[in-house]
Amino acid sequence: MLGSGFLILTEKDQAGSPVRDADPAASANLFMLITFTIDGAGMEFVGRDVIDLKDFTRDEVECILKVSEEFEPIASGKERSRLLEGYVLCNLFFEPSTRTRLSFSSAMMRLGGSVTGFASSATSSAKKGETLSDTIRVVESYCDVIVLRSNKEGAARLAADMSSKPVINAGDGARQHPTQTLLDLYTMKKEFGKIDGLNIALIGDLKYGRTVHSLSYALTMFPVELSLVSPPQLRMPPEEISDLEEHGLKVKETWDISDVIKTCDVLYVTRIQKERFPDPTEYERVRGAYSITAAMLEGAKKEMIVMHPLPRVDEIAPDVDPTSHARYFQQAFSGIVVRMAVLSLVLGKRRG
Repeated sequence: MLGSGFLILTEKDQAGSPVRDADPAASANLFMLITFTIDGAGMEFVGRDVIDLKDFTRDEVECILKVSEEFEPIASGKERSRLLEGYVLCNLFFEPSTRTRLSFSSAMMRLGGSVTGFASSATSSAKKGETLSDTIRVVESYCDVIVLRSNKEGAARLAADMSSKPVINAGDGARQHPTQTLLDLYTMKKEFGKIDGLNIALIGDLKYGRTVHSLSYALTMFPVELSLVSPPQLRMPPEEISDLEEHGLKVKETWDISDVIKTCDVLYVTRIQKERFPDPTEYERVRGAYSITAAMLEGAKKEMIVMHPLPRVDEIAPDVDPTSHARYFQQAFSGIVVRMAVLSLVLGKRRG
């Protein structure tokens, strides 16, 4: 946690001399350095790529979650902000998205910034055969930050290597989705006041689902208990489980959802993703393997919450929505809050 941390904000010109004029119109010519000091540990976020949470420390993750809290009133529309006025975000979505793309756009616009880009590879020059490297080299001259989604694992890292502007991974392949993980952690911390000590169950597609791969690694930063619930065909790869355990995470595997409902604090349900299956017949064998209903939650802890990265198909029944356990729609709202924090940090702007 931030605890006794404080913020140092320094603006410098090209020669490194301090600049007094903080006029937003001059910000394009300024080098902004933001350093958060937490118990003596300095962290720099300006100009940083957000590709994989393995690149971040627990203190840095905690810092992002703390900064996110400041943006709740703006994200809900109760306050107005021009914090990112004059900045442009470019959404490059080579794969379909609703929540991630729209929440990044909403976050940028509610902070006074502008958004450009495309929502499908079919409407980009990728359709004509343009390489990702060339796309990035062109697009970086149009914006201040790039948000990229691709079905190809490693695409975000490649884009970051090619770009002089910050690149934020909005999901690549079946492995990483760092801002989804940050909003998941934010939702848990907002609900329980902490992440340490929680008993968390991940349910559904643990083989192809990038949200659970990204989240499970992030949870190695915290002393939690993790249960993995999936049909045998969709279990998390054994080498990944071994890696989690080597990082100190307590992991339990089961195929029976009743094994975890009474003991978990967080029931994190995922969709079995048809688009990730190389073999359609494999998908047909496991679709609908789990479906959470209100009746199934009757023996759960009173404070237990049900989360889902959405979209859902049939893995959470509508009768769960009005229960005290449902948090997936609040979770989606947290996406705006967390993405506001990430954008402001990598662009070197801070409220107040």
